[in-house]
Amino acid sequence: MSVDRIIRVNALLKREIGDLLFRVMHANEFDLASVTITRVETSKDLREARVYVSILGHEAERPRMLALLSRRRGELQRRINKDVTLKYTPRLTFELDTSVEEGDHVLAVLAKLEQATPEISP
Repeated sequence: MSVDRIIRVNALLKREIGDLLFRVMHANEFDLASVTITRVETSKDLREARVYVSILGHEAERPRMLALLSRRRGELQRRINKDVTLKYTPRLTFELDTSVEEGDHVLAVLAKLEQATPEISP
């Protein structure tokens, strides 16, 4: 499978899964606004897809939210199969993506350093 095709499938799955979350999940199960699909990595044979999820805030709830997404995996896969034409519907695996929080932390550290460092005149 070509790299370009994999990239297009990843983008398609990311968009579809993001849309499906709002149709499949219920607001009383968890805060849907805090969940973002950051990226999808599909295997070359299109049979497996890792879905990276960022859950902002709710740090104590993250394991429960990931478990709930995993439990709803079958329903999400069925809807993808119905809505998207692919040779295979990939088996979804949800993983927590903490890169957004790590990036925020780096920016906060840089801002502190900038405030602490006196300006040097030329």
